[in-house]
Amino acid sequence: MKPIAILQHEATQGPGVFEEYLSSQGIAYELITPCVEGCMPWHASDYRGVVVLGSNHCANESLHWIEQECSLLQDALAHDIPVLGHCFGAQMLARAMGARVRRNPCPNIGWSNVWVTRQAQELLELPREIAQFNWHYDTFEIPSGAIRSLYGTFCLNKGFLHGRNWAFQGHLEVTAQSVQAWCDEGHEELCQAYGPAVQSEAQILSQLPLRIAALRATAVQVYGAWTRQLNRPMQVCLGGLPDVQPGVQSDSKLSVYAHLHAGQAVQFQASLAEKTKAILKNASRTPLARSANSKA
Repeated sequence: MKPIAILQHEATQGPGVFEEYLSSQGIAYELITPCVEGCMPWHASDYRGVVVLGSNHCANESLHWIEQECSLLQDALAHDIPVLGHCFGAQMLARAMGARVRRNPCPNIGWSNVWVTRQAQELLELPREIAQFNWHYDTFEIPSGAIRSLYGTFCLNKGFLHGRNWAFQGHLEVTAQSVQAWCDEGHEELCQAYGPAVQSEAQILSQLPLRIAALRATAVQVYGAWTRQLNRPMQVCLGGLPDVQPGVQSDSKLSVYAHLHAGQAVQFQASLAEKTKAILKNASRTPLARSANSKA
């Protein structure tokens, strides 16, 4: 069985709860650190799925590994390899799908409640409102063919779904230890950041065990739903909606969703395949640089 590729960009931003979930389910994975290793897998089809974690960098930076990562995600989209993006990873997925990533009107740092759209409630079996951990300055547009899954007060687009590709503008994977490590590393940043959606270090760490327990329950629900459909190929139905007889339930809500977006998916993936080939052939090499205040 092929492993899941996990792309980790920062030492303090590991896979956390996601890695714990995979281990508990006996699901193989490969942890890849492109910033350290300086290289990226070329073929997404070598993996069952691709998971992209957060980063202190911005998805729009002209760095060689970021361009390689974008190419890998486009290759995943072109070959129907499911992608799961966390924060920076969500922005990278949006960018790979042709959507714009830009500065959010204000930073989002700390805990906040976000609302789950009706489609996402049904698909992910989540309540209407969930709490999540945030640390980002940028946001993304909803890509063509995708639907918004989460929205917030100070950041409208907190997540989207596109078939088996899911993006979350926030962090479901964090543990109490990783949140503490982020605060330690970003102490000066927290002292300088301001805005209606920025919490202090004391506010972030307040009631941390209770917050982490609630977030973990949400994360396990989402990770379970995403991993269960890894071996289920997208069902393509041209010429209209699938015939579903009354009283007969489909294999899953995910397959119904794939049917509904099949026409868009076929057209989108065909164009991505050509774009991916061109990018992989002409990818330029640029020196690694760090962008201040771009953690996601």
